Amino acid sequence: MSEKKPYYITTAIAYTSGKPHIGNTYEAVLADSIARYKRLEGYDVRFQTGTDEHGQKIEEKAKAAGITPKQYVDKTAGEVKRIWDLMNTSYDRFIRTTDEDHEKQVQKIFHKLYDKGDIYKGSYEGWYCVPDESFWTESQLVDGKCPDCGRPVVKAKEEAYFFKMSKYADRLMKHIEEHPEFIQPESRKNEMVNNFLKPGLQDLCVSRTSFKWGIPVDFDDKHVIYVWIDALSNYITGLGYDVDGDHGDLYKKYWPADLHLIGKDILRFHTIYWPIMLMALDVPLPKQVFGHPWLLQGDGKMSKSKGNVLYADDLVDFFGVDAVRFFVLHEMPFENDGVITWELLVERFNSELANTLGNLVKRTIAMSNKYFGGAVCDKGAAEPVDDDLKSVVTGTVAKVHDKMDKLRVADAMTEIFNLFKRCNKYIDETEPWVLAKDEAKSDRLATVLYNLVEGIVIGSSLLEPYMPETAAKILKQVGSPVRTYESLSTFGVYPCAEGTDKSACGKVTEDPEPLFERLDIKDLMPRIEELRAKQAAEAAAEAGAAEGAANGGADGEDTKAQITIDDFDKVELKVGKIIKCEEVPKSKKLLCSQVQIGSEVRQIVSGIKPHYTPDMMVGKTVVVVTNLKPAKLAGVMSEGMLLCAEDADGSLSLLTTDKEVTDGSSIS
Repeated sequence: MSEKKPYYITTAIAYTSGKPHIGNTYEAVLADSIARYKRLEGYDVRFQTGTDEHGQKIEEKAKAAGITPKQYVDKTAGEVKRIWDLMNTSYDRFIRTTDEDHEKQVQKIFHKLYDKGDIYKGSYEGWYCVPDESFWTESQLVDGKCPDCGRPVVKAKEEAYFFKMSKYADRLMKHIEEHPEFIQPESRKNEMVNNFLKPGLQDLCVSRTSFKWGIPVDFDDKHVIYVWIDALSNYITGLGYDVDGDHGDLYKKYWPADLHLIGKDILRFHTIYWPIMLMALDVPLPKQVFGHPWLLQGDGKMSKSKGNVLYADDLVDFFGVDAVRFFVLHEMPFENDGVITWELLVERFNSELANTLGNLVKRTIAMSNKYFGGAVCDKGAAEPVDDDLKSVVTGTVAKVHDKMDKLRVADAMTEIFNLFKRCNKYIDETEPWVLAKDEAKSDRLATVLYNLVEGIVIGSSLLEPYMPETAAKILKQVGSPVRTYESLSTFGVYPCAEGTDKSACGKVTEDPEPLFERLDIKDLMPRIEELRAKQAAEAAAEAGAAEGAANGGADGEDTKAQITIDDFDKVELKVGKIIKCEEVPKSKKLLCSQVQIGSEVRQIVSGIKPHYTPDMMVGKTVVVVTNLKPAKLAGVMSEGMLLCAEDADGSLSLLTTDKEVTDGSSIS
């Protein structure tokens, strides 16, 4: 037997800012289905996933939680790994960017690029998006916000190291032109070339000094290595890449990667920054980068405050692991975003899993037991109707291969379910219950049931990469191992155990386990509403903890720590009257109020624009924190804070007095 051909697939590593929702989980399941399919085909597969754990955002979240960044990422990375394991993803390594072997090589990579002259020290002044950890020039902003995520940016100026991107731009363009499969789908390639490469690349900021949670530059320790050199390098450090050339066996065997599977939102970093880094390191480029679309919540953007975030573990509680895998894989278009809703989940569960697949297996096993005591034998009593069934079943193998070769996973699954639908049609065509009434047609009945079991075995073997637990259950119930890939195109191999007489009878289980029981959305709604309420309550608690931390008072608990009267006495609260209010330019959330507090007027910026218009604000008597340190919000100075109440839906209500009180009065 010839040595298996290696195949290396990676996901983007998940950012440890919080629990991954179903859209994040989709990528891990998608990669797993490709990895499993390649193993079925006979490849020696290496599948790597993991977590991205450094950066300013993590540092801030850890502070808000009242713990160290390492404690924060340990907890969150554990949660990511738990969900990946729950979803039955068959990764070979779960890498963390806090792993010692990774951090060591990242420092060496940075040093090598600096020694080559590809990295130099300078200073940066521009706009910074904390959630995306990206710098932008004024001209790159869209309506004053991050062009990638649309969130606010902050002015930043600091000393930094820069990477000479433009030095390798022409070489990268040539590579893309000569390797049309490098960036997929085609629309993503056009976007990268036309929007980034052709206009010209700016040098990339690759270090930071404004926070400490990162891998230190080993020759200038006030700098930490910027997230993209850190995070992107995991694809080679996880294999044992060594800057000095002492590479591990895994790197020698599996690099270059066959496929980087990533979300479309980080395509630029993987198809421009990453290839240029590799060119500078004299490392071969990955063979393909595929930017998959997003899985979106049907009633709008996922938000915990709305209670509409869908998490894999919650969905598994309702539907089971393989049903969730089926949905995210089968319902995601190749290039366009997919939609997930509770109603659609239930509809697909019933129509495809319970009806098409579940009923097929249940009926076939039941008839085999009823008519032949569970024995399944090919009696050779063929009729012309069998030919089309056999053609569809064996032809599915090539169709699935073609779809998977193009990474059209949803289409591959459709072909497999078409096989099952053809088997169901075959039952209607042959009417086994009618054949059973005529003893002279016993051999024909046996042959029909044999053909059904053989179709189920081939279909289930093809289904294994996408729904491994379900495939294993079906094959166990019909008494067959997973069929080898080479035998999938041959009809009539059952019972297909190595060394058995192919004319021997197989045996189905006497006590079949139902695969999928039909669901009613009305019965699920009370549990769904309970889940939504729980999410909204958690979001409110998290928001309260974060706000407390921003003002120096959070301890990381859902309920804030007890304080003494001396602590409370440090806060100065007074009654104010809003005499003027206007919108903050280019801000979706901020209003700027002029508040009369006794003999002085304070300017206070508040994030309540979604809840109040300027006209609604004027004239209100409000409660003001007057000894809060002044701060600039969106470039506008704020000299205090207006107190609000927030309900579980995220609605804000200004705190006022229940009767007229002179502005400037103290609150105690």
